[in-house]
Amino acid sequence: MHVTMVKKRLASGEPCKKCIEAEDLLRSRGVWGRIDQVVWAIENEPESEGMQLARRYGVEAAPFFLVDEGGGDAVPYSSVLRFMREKLDGKRDALIPSTPSPAVEVSIADLVSELEGREPEHVLRKVLATFGRDAAIAFSGAEDVALIDMAAKTGLSFSVFCLDTGRLHPETYRFIEKVRTHYGIEVETISPEATELRAFVRKKGLFSFYEDGHQECCGVRKVAPLRKTLLGYRAWITGQRKDQSPTRAHVAIAQLDPSFSSQNGALLKLNPLANWSSAQTWAYIRANGVPYNELHERGFVSIGCEPCTRPTNPGQHEREGRWWWEEASIKECGLHSAAPGTLSPLHK
Repeated sequence: MHVTMVKKRLASGEPCKKCIEAEDLLRSRGVWGRIDQVVWAIENEPESEGMQLARRYGVEAAPFFLVDEGGGDAVPYSSVLRFMREKLDGKRDALIPSTPSPAVEVSIADLVSELEGREPEHVLRKVLATFGRDAAIAFSGAEDVALIDMAAKTGLSFSVFCLDTGRLHPETYRFIEKVRTHYGIEVETISPEATELRAFVRKKGLFSFYEDGHQECCGVRKVAPLRKTLLGYRAWITGQRKDQSPTRAHVAIAQLDPSFSSQNGALLKLNPLANWSSAQTWAYIRANGVPYNELHERGFVSIGCEPCTRPTNPGQHEREGRWWWEEASIKECGLHSAAPGTLSPLHK
């Protein structure tokens, strides 16, 4: 099977928004490698290859996919979801209906209720048995690898992604590779959208966060890529703990995500380690031979981007090494920023 994806390039030179979202969805599901060729339909250039293909196959909008299975002419697919369902092993019921059914909502509510207060291993097993590869572990720190270790031991399918901001420590990149090889898993690395990042750096430079705060930089490098990535999942799993900072004191083990959504608007967020302490987490890591970032041996406790992270001193809270030049009580990048009381009524 040979697959051609036809993307639209606007007169400005930028790809269309729907084309970006379709590619992000394919990447988040780990099937981008199934696309053999990308062809561009260039706005105002009717003789561009993509425009010619659109006329030939009677397709009016990009992106679309041409699937040639060797039996003659290619078959066009104008829906990325239909293309994935019918041609990319459709076994994942990751392809969420455009609107959730009441039955789905009730089952999610029941799941949230069932998981509250349960041990991390139970939470992971239940979630992975329910969603499989449509549940993704967001991997960056030691807690997340403890979750990967637990997930691997279930023998069930799951996905892992990592936000590569382009500003991580060299040790962190080595750590990502170490986890990938140790568990024999795919780790999808998610990068910022190039055009948006270029515009931000051109306007603000590389270190504007020291002057006007980290939120804008984190928004471009972390929050926006995460938002696109989560469209392709039904549940995501994080290593948040209640004792990590005052802003996380009300973290629930299971909740409907108040900040991000999936294709149908409903996204389940799991924090299996919410009730664990740092000591419990590290006891698990050491007892089970879980890989960890070598920076932890040099006084780094909570590790983010290289310009924004430094070791903590004895007696300091673990998050004080992050964005140390800012107010000590506000230590979030925007990935987990919902305020207490804003969560879905399903888990109050």
